[in-house]
Amino acid sequence: MDSSMPKASVRAYAPASIGNVSLGFDLLGAALKPIDGSRLGDEVEIRAANAYSLEVKGGFAHKLPADTKQNILTQCYKHYLGQAAKQGHQLEPCAMVLYKNLPIGSGLGSSASSVVAALDGLNHFYGEIFDQQAMLLMMGELEGQISGSVHYDNVAPCYLGGLVLMAEQAENIALNLPVFDDWYWVTCYSGIKVSTAEARRILPQQVALKDTLVFGRQLGVFVHALHTGDRKLAAAMMQDVIAEPYRKALLPGFDQGRAFAMQEGALAFGISGSGPTVFAVCDDLAKAEKINQWLSTHYIQNADGFSHICQLDPQGSTAKKV
Repeated sequence: MDSSMPKASVRAYAPASIGNVSLGFDLLGAALKPIDGSRLGDEVEIRAANAYSLEVKGGFAHKLPADTKQNILTQCYKHYLGQAAKQGHQLEPCAMVLYKNLPIGSGLGSSASSVVAALDGLNHFYGEIFDQQAMLLMMGELEGQISGSVHYDNVAPCYLGGLVLMAEQAENIALNLPVFDDWYWVTCYSGIKVSTAEARRILPQQVALKDTLVFGRQLGVFVHALHTGDRKLAAAMMQDVIAEPYRKALLPGFDQGRAFAMQEGALAFGISGSGPTVFAVCDDLAKAEKINQWLSTHYIQNADGFSHICQLDPQGSTAKKV
């Protein structure tokens, strides 16, 4: 690739995601798409420049460090160019703009969304040097710099779309699973912050054998139910025996939200990632609307909070010339 050639600007979008999906701690993730057409995710613009620069805009830009050297996008840029150099590509600098639309510490894969939008955008801007698996490896590594450990349950669905099972094999990091298109995912962010590191510290270092067996059985049966189209069986497996019993203490109003959602016919109710965002799965739009209204009124804690009725986003991140 001739890195000196003029390049069109690129705009990339990466959706919010649900990590764990209750039953699949660190092994399942789902990309979200609000049904009203609104965008729930971060966006990155990239254009040619004489020197690297980063500008941060958007509703949650003020929550990020003022020094852009500390921003994960700067790390994404350096890492991408470093990996490209190893393959013999000497790339010209670019200017980046991050539209930070997702709240930090929300349980919606906020850092993953920034990482995926940045790296997917850079790869399109520079002529798609890397394939999908190489990109996922980079995304996991960069996300790990923020959360403290490499895990793919946000970056993989954010990048690939849909519902994803982590295989974490060198040539096959993540597997897309069948989904039920008629399920609605009511997703409510309370407005408070729960850091991934804090949410991991609250967990026990060891899991009881009985809980480990339940975890394995639920995940295996859930994947089987998806492949056989058994909605009832899949929904019955969506319970978190690993993290939720401990993490719900960090989420004011969680038990009340669950009680209302299940009473109103939700198939499942759980914590999105580390929280405080919660999600309710419904097979009926009217039920989803009622639960969405209740969570908007009773679970949201401040002006930063919001609630959306979503379905799973089959596309994942997108990047296009502008």
